[in-house]
Amino acid sequence: MGRCSRSALVAPAIPTLPPSRQTAYRGRLAPSPTGWLHIGHACTFWTAYQRALAHDGALVFRNEDLDPQRSKAEFAQAMMEDLRWLGIRWQEGPDVGGPFAPYEQSRRRELYLEAWRKLRDGGFIYPCTCSRKDLATSAAAPNDTDDEPVYPGRCRNKIGEARNHDLPKGVNWRFLVPDGEPVGFDDLRQGKQSSVAGRDFGDFVVWRRDDVPAYQLAVVADDAAMLITEVVRGADLLTSAARQLLLIRALSLPLPAYYHCDLVRDQAGVRLAKRHDALSLRALRAQGYTPQDVLAMCPL
Repeated sequence: MGRCSRSALVAPAIPTLPPSRQTAYRGRLAPSPTGWLHIGHACTFWTAYQRALAHDGALVFRNEDLDPQRSKAEFAQAMMEDLRWLGIRWQEGPDVGGPFAPYEQSRRRELYLEAWRKLRDGGFIYPCTCSRKDLATSAAAPNDTDDEPVYPGRCRNKIGEARNHDLPKGVNWRFLVPDGEPVGFDDLRQGKQSSVAGRDFGDFVVWRRDDVPAYQLAVVADDAAMLITEVVRGADLLTSAARQLLLIRALSLPLPAYYHCDLVRDQAGVRLAKRHDALSLRALRAQGYTPQDVLAMCPL
């Protein structure tokens, strides 16, 4: 029988980094090859590079190419070229190798399956058969983030069916969040953060019905496997950190530090995204911008 009581889920403390992992800094660059890198990416990845340099640490390049429909080889090659043009260097990655190869998420399926099995056996996830139409009545996601709507919990009663599945394909798999539990952490840039499970975010997808591991699960598994000690990324992913803390606890993984960069916004205050092709590094390079020109556009 799957475990679904709040006390069972809340009991373990969120783990802290052991001393052996506090001394060797390991950061990462983790772009998705679903479009051209833009100025917002450049600023975030430059910050990650600078923090690795400041800590005399290693920087890992990870190609997060899980989305089979949107990931393109041309984007993967371009993002490495653009970041090297900007002056960023990494010690491990698809183009240089390293001890934790492969560095393409599309080739790391077994790692994600192992994590899925642990969550299934621990009673932390359940199969969800809700369609998009079923979810249409959910609260809309915030306009300024890539966040997902709070799931209404229609399939929570299927927690006991999880062990009947040998493989995750065919349905969405959701993590059963401990409703009402504050999930907090000290962000190295944004300060103290706290979200309430079930209010600020709901049961989130860890494996998609098209048999693709979801971002939350893949990132947690990869960061642990690659011994990442600090995660540098945009502030739009602050709520993702709360979800990932719950996954880290459920999987008994070491906890990295987090540094969420300020977002780059346009003149109207809207954060930049891949749809802003005019501000892609490709376009800026073609217009004659230098790396210094690009970096001057980053928030202080």
